[in-house]
Amino acid sequence: MKYINDLKEGENLSDIYLCKFCQQAVTRNGKPYINLILQDKTGTLDAKIWEPNSQGIADFDAMDYIEVVGEVSRYQGALQASLKRVRKAAENEYVTSDYLPVSRFDNDAMYKTVLDVIDTVKNEYLNKLLKKVFIEDESLSKLFRRCSAAKSIHHGFVGGLMQHTLAVARLCKFYTKAYPVLNHDLLISSALLHDIGKTAELSDFPQNDYTDDGQLVGHIVIGSQIVHDKAREIEGFPDKLLREITHCILAHHGELEFGSPKKPALMEAMALNLADNTDAKLETFTEILENSKPENAEGWLGYNKLMTSNLRKAGEWN
Repeated sequence: MKYINDLKEGENLSDIYLCKFCQQAVTRNGKPYINLILQDKTGTLDAKIWEPNSQGIADFDAMDYIEVVGEVSRYQGALQASLKRVRKAAENEYVTSDYLPVSRFDNDAMYKTVLDVIDTVKNEYLNKLLKKVFIEDESLSKLFRRCSAAKSIHHGFVGGLMQHTLAVARLCKFYTKAYPVLNHDLLISSALLHDIGKTAELSDFPQNDYTDDGQLVGHIVIGSQIVHDKAREIEGFPDKLLREITHCILAHHGELEFGSPKKPALMEAMALNLADNTDAKLETFTEILENSKPENAEGWLGYNKLMTSNLRKAGEWN
């Protein structure tokens, strides 16, 4: 099949993709059309059906695998497909693993690294807490290994949550060396646990969408509840320590307007917020560079709404 990240402007499109999103819409002139998002394991592609009532457009729904025929163009700096024919594909026409985005890092290797990081936490209560979450609770551990870290903006792939968690933990490890006043065990434990609530906030693939818990409660509060419940299973877990790690989780988005119930009051909470934001922003930029094609010879990618800037990759200098 022709993967989405290999598509180029002006190409004809004829292949099977997962219809991740489908919505009826109307142009300014009152003409009906259909908005779609096509997906394979390499990424997503916006698509339009401008003649939804034509004979070439068969019935299909979101989350169906569909065979599409159309043309790839560019709109506002991003590739887009105009579809002329669409039909629902039969189950024997596709292999689902071709359509699920997956971390570029090996899942087993990442999980082993998580276990290695846990071993660096010497506080007996925090070490037991981490093992309860990531080892003893097999169901939760399985979700953590498979879950994405976001619906679409960054780390939106199988293993994305674990990849993001390890990146945050690595940054926090650096912070503890650069600023020894930081409590290593509290910060590293908070880094590993800060997004554990996303295992309940987001549904499994291929949907990878917000659950009712995600919409109504959110991963920050869910995560704090998971940590509280697991800590209460550990005899003698200090109340003060539980409040501190709970605070780090509740404050890891940094600002109230960014969804944090609390602003950082501990240096460890501030360090966690900086590490979380750093990895989220740089991974987002990485994915933009990987999934965008330059608009001109100088390599500019065009204006990006997420970054609110015209972007390009730096030159390679010796």
